[in-house]
Amino acid sequence: QVQLVESGGGLVQAGGSLRLSCAASGRTFSGSAMGWFRQAPGKERELIAAKAWIGGITYYADSVKGRFTISRDNAKNTLSLQMNSLKPEDTAVYYCAAYEGVYYSGSPGYWGKGTPVTVSS
Repeated sequence: QVQLVESGGGLVQAGGSLRLSCAASGRTFSGSAMGWFRQAPGKERELIAAKAWIGGITYYADSVKGRFTISRDNAKNTLSLQMNSLKPEDTAVYYCAAYEGVYYSGSPGYWGKGTPVTVSS
């Protein structure tokens, strides 16, 4: 089975930085678009960043654009999310996801269990 395991979540003060990592197992990582989602209490799960396999195409939600950076290391089968200038509204459980195809369209086929991020004011 394909497994995605997030790490790096925790408690951070507003204005601080945090780096999330996602370790992927199996061969699905190669050729698959990847993304980061988050879900705050009482809110819908939302896509905040994604990276296609082809062309280096990336997507960022307006709420995180300019503050978050998604990257992938294909050799190490890892996906990262660098989060800077964190705000209390960034508090959520963050999920790593892998899509079935090369683009981040539709719903992901695989999900990690999530890692919580809490930003204090």
